[in-house]
Amino acid sequence: MKSGGLHIESMKSWLPKANKPVVIAGPCSAETESQVLEVAKKLAATNRVSLLRAGVWKPRTRPNSFEGIGDKALAWLMKAEHQFGIPAIIEVANEDHVKKALDAGLRHLWIGARTTVNPFSVQGIADALQGQDIPVLVKNPLNPDLDLWIGALERLNKAGIKKLVAVHRGFNTYQDHVFRNSPNWEIPIELKTRFPELDVIVDPSHISGKRSLLHEVSQKALDLSFDGLMIETHPNPDEAWSDPKQQIFLEQFEDFLTQLEIRQSHFEDTIVINQLEQLRKLIDQVDHNLIENLSRRLEIVEQIGHYKAEHNVTVFQLERWRQILNDRLEHGESKGLEPEMIKAIWGDLHKASIQLQTEIAQRHLREND
Repeated sequence: MKSGGLHIESMKSWLPKANKPVVIAGPCSAETESQVLEVAKKLAATNRVSLLRAGVWKPRTRPNSFEGIGDKALAWLMKAEHQFGIPAIIEVANEDHVKKALDAGLRHLWIGARTTVNPFSVQGIADALQGQDIPVLVKNPLNPDLDLWIGALERLNKAGIKKLVAVHRGFNTYQDHVFRNSPNWEIPIELKTRFPELDVIVDPSHISGKRSLLHEVSQKALDLSFDGLMIETHPNPDEAWSDPKQQIFLEQFEDFLTQLEIRQSHFEDTIVINQLEQLRKLIDQVDHNLIENLSRRLEIVEQIGHYKAEHNVTVFQLERWRQILNDRLEHGESKGLEPEMIKAIWGDLHKASIQLQTEIAQRHLREND
C-alpha cells in the first residue's frame, strides 16, 4: 500500500493479534532467561499482547551503565517466542546487531531514538536488511525533527522494507519537568496526517519516565487514535537493571490494560475524514502547547519583575520592547505570518507583562515602605 511516498503494509496484514490498539510489552532489558520466560508466560496469558519486547543491546548515555546482556539473550527470546507464541522484538543499532538477530531467528526489529538521529547508522541497517521481508519499527529521533524521522522510514522503505511502523517515544528537552521525554503530540500527529496508512504507536514508558504517568500518557495516545502502545513491564521493576521507574509491575499489567478506555472514532469511514479529525486534534494540541508556553513566559516575566524591583529598575524599557517587536515581526514574516497578527499578539503579551511587573513593583514598594 502506498502512503504519501512510502510503500507500506498495515500491521493488520502481518500481526496475528492486530486488533486496535496493538500492544507490545516486555521488560526494558532481558536480564536472565527465567525473567524473560516469566514475562512471556504472563503476557501470553492476557491474550492481548502482539509482540514481546526486550532490550538486548542497550545504548546508554554513560559508559558505566548496564548496556544489555548481549548475544546470549537472543536465545532466551527465541525460546520464549516458541514456548508461548508471542513473537519477540528487539532493538538493533548497527549492521552487526541485524545479522546476529536474523541468524538467531528473530523476525521483528526496532530502531531506537539514538540511532534514528543518525542517517548513516540508519542507512547501514537498511543495507543490512536489503531483501528481508520483516517488520521494522522506527522510533522518533531524540530531537523534535519530523523530517529526520520520515527520512529513516524512507531509507528502510527503499531497502525493500514494507512492514514499517513508527513509534513515538517523546523528545529530549530541558524545559519539560513533568515527563522524561516531552510528548510533543503535534509531531506524531503530523506524521500520521502526512502518511494516514502508516501505523503509529506510542511508547508511554519513555515519554513518562515514571509509573505514575503511564496511564495518563497511554490514555492520551488512545484518545488521539494512535494504533497501539509499547509498554515496559517487569516482575520487580524496582530491582530492574535499567529504567526501573518507568516499568509496570508484571502482576498489574493486565489490570493496567483493562483500565484504559478505547473510544470509537466517528471519523473512520474514509481517509479524508480521518485526516480532518487528525488536523483538528493537531490544532488542539498546538493550542495547549501555546498555553503552556504562555504560562512559562509569564513565569519568566515575573522573575524579571522581581529583579527590576529589587534593583530599582523601571518596569517599561522602550529599547527592549522595540527589540522584541522587531525580532518577532521578522521571525513571523519568515514563517509567512501577517505583521498585524504578530503586533496584536505581542502587544497583548506586552500589556500583560507590564501589568504583572507593575504589580510586583508596587508590592515591593509597600513591603519596603
